[in-house]
Amino acid sequence: MAGSTAVDTDNGLTWTNHRRSLPCVRVVAGDLRGRRIEAPTTEATRPTTDKVREAVFNSLRSMDVLEGARVLDLFAGTGAMGIEALSRGAAHCVFVESDRAALAVLRTNLQQLGIADKSTVISGDAVMQASQQQGIDLLIADPPYGYKDWARLLVGVTAGLVVLESDREVGDIEGWSTVRAKKYGRTHVAFLQCPTTPAGTVEGE
Repeated sequence: MAGSTAVDTDNGLTWTNHRRSLPCVRVVAGDLRGRRIEAPTTEATRPTTDKVREAVFNSLRSMDVLEGARVLDLFAGTGAMGIEALSRGAAHCVFVESDRAALAVLRTNLQQLGIADKSTVISGDAVMQASQQQGIDLLIADPPYGYKDWARLLVGVTAGLVVLESDREVGDIEGWSTVRAKKYGRTHVAFLQCPTTPAGTVEGE
């Protein structure tokens, strides 16, 4: 029997069954615009909503950091953020995820969307991979709700720009400057730069 459809109006997410475990997520813009991103049938993975992804990537576009970029997507889940980056012109994305169910769906998404050749999938710890991955232009991290260990996550990170998503205000992180902080529904997003690393400037609100 088909389930009902519900809409989380605060975060712009449509759920396609009565258990709220199968979110309908699509690529917002770029070469893959409108293509579906599958999600695991588990509450452990919380894909970034279309509304938040659109806002985040509009800011990144204004900073001129996407075209040809090497992206690191930590706590990747379904891969929605990294896939969006690839759709919008990034050259390569490294996806890091530890949940086995999410990894299986992530690999399926990359194959079905035809971008596996631009992707590297790593099953492992996000904190360890954050410092090990070199030559990264853009780091995106969307950890589980309640995550607070941002300073530890960013130790040794050399990315020119970092985007952090949280259910609470990220706040100041030693060694990093917040160039923009916004709230979309219940989601807080912070854009950070290392003061010694030149990058684009966010335009307007």
